[in-house]
Order: sequence, then structure tokens, then C-alpha cells
Amino acid sequence: MRPLALILATVVAGSAQATGFPFNVGGPYELTDQNGAARTQADPDGNFQLLFFGYANCEQICSAALPMMADIVDEISDKAVVKPVMITVDPKQDTVENIGPALSVFHENFVGLTGTDQELQVAYDAFSVEKEVIFVDPSGQEIFSHGSFIYLLDAAGDVLTLVPPIMDVDQAVDIITPYVTGAKS
Repeated sequence: MRPLALILATVVAGSAQATGFPFNVGGPYELTDQNGAARTQADPDGNFQLLFFGYANCEQICSAALPMMADIVDEISDKAVVKPVMITVDPKQDTVENIGPALSVFHENFVGLTGTDQELQVAYDAFSVEKEVIFVDPSGQEIFSHGSFIYLLDAAGDVLTLVPPIMDVDQAVDIITPYVTGAKS
């Protein structure tokens, strides 16, 4: 297996093709969206998806990744419909009742997914996402360390590429565009 940094450099350089990764990433899961409906890795409307693992009330990396995802979705909208999706790493805070309103602040089409610990663990395992409480803030909220990649999925839920949230929106759009338009890079 190649080191992750080398793989990311290849993806960021735009030379990764939709021929697959040299490691397993992605897979089936079934979670619950903000409307209480069951949702799998496949988009029910047949759209591409930007997937992130975080939590709706995070003030750290999520506060950079979630607005970035919204901007990417808007920026690429003339080329393809891409749905922003977040799977929670904090199901105690991100419930069916409150995950949707918290995410709609970033984009009206954001889909928030939550579930039982066991259901979420299936998704974490599929995407090799680790989460850990690193401290509790003064208000009593747990603060998590968690994955930071944004995954581009096709409508079936297969991972096409990764986007590090440290990029600017234009760089991310440059990476994503060939995948959503079918163009060869």
C-alpha cells in the first residue's frame, strides 16, 4: 500500500482516474436523514455527493469543511448536481430533530445523517474514519477528533476521489469537475 500522503498528492494533482484507489474506501451503510427517512450510500435522486464525517455544531474543522462543501456545490452547479452530505460523529448531539436545521445554515440542500452507534460504525469502518473525544468544552459539549477528508461519491455511492478541506474552493472544483462531467484529466 502506498503512503496516504503520496496518494493524496496524486489526487490533488488531478492525475487520479476513476479507476479506483489502491486501498479500500467507501461501502454500504444505512443511516437516518434529518427527515427520519432511511438513507444509504446511494443518492435517491441520482446525484453526485460530497460526503464529510463531522458534526453539525463543530467549531473546528467542520466550520471550514461544511461551508467549503456548500460553496463547491454552488460553484459546480452549472456542470452537475452535487448533494452535500454529512455523517455525524456525534449522534448524541446530532439527532434527527436538530441535524437538519444546523446544516441548513450552510446550504439548503445539506443532508445530515445519523443513526445508532452500530449503524454509524458501519459507515466509519467503510471510510476508515476514526473518532475520539479529545476534550469537553466549558459548556459540557464533547469535542471530537475525526476524519477531515471530503469524499466525492457518484450516485451509486462509490467513491470517485478525495478532497482535503485545506484547499480553496477553486482547487476543489478543479479536482471534482472531471469526475462530474466525465472529462478525462
